[in-house]
Amino acid sequence: MKKIFYSVTVLLFLGNAQAQSVIKPPKGYSENIGNMVTMLDDLKGRVTRSVANLDQEGTDFLLDEKANRIGAMIMHLAATEVYYQKYTFEGRGFTADENEKWGAALNLGDEGRASLRDQPISYYLEIWDEVRAETKALLKEKDDKWFSKKASGAMSNHWAWYHVMEHQANHMGQIRLIMGRIPN
Repeated sequence: MKKIFYSVTVLLFLGNAQAQSVIKPPKGYSENIGNMVTMLDDLKGRVTRSVANLDQEGTDFLLDEKANRIGAMIMHLAATEVYYQKYTFEGRGFTADENEKWGAALNLGDEGRASLRDQPISYYLEIWDEVRAETKALLKEKDDKWFSKKASGAMSNHWAWYHVMEHQANHMGQIRLIMGRIPN
């Protein structure tokens, strides 16, 4: 019986692994933008699954006096994504009001350590969900020709969103390292 259970488990795992190892554009997106959306969502899903069950102690854990809390890093990922929405879709940075709302999360450091705390992990994840929904709605309105054009600076729109993706991957590793150091 154990052998049958093991075989079924392996088949289910391999089936899921294969389904997740394909990058293809979701319906309604151009090919390159859709592929980027798939990769962004995959990374976001992996980060979310890593942190979704954190209690308050884990969400606010500080590895040392210069580190960032996991909740703050999730907020940082959301703030970075909002910044790149403004940069690529509107050709600008944050306004003073937007900087007031997102600045501590975008920059982290002392201000982030002081202000981004005492909220459950769900608070930060819900904000990131809202930001991602807006990103996907905005990207759905664009095509691959727009994606290859220069954003307001030296980088193309494609490169800007690639940076958002690799930024998420970088922080995913950082978050997992910190999670491994949370006292039991």
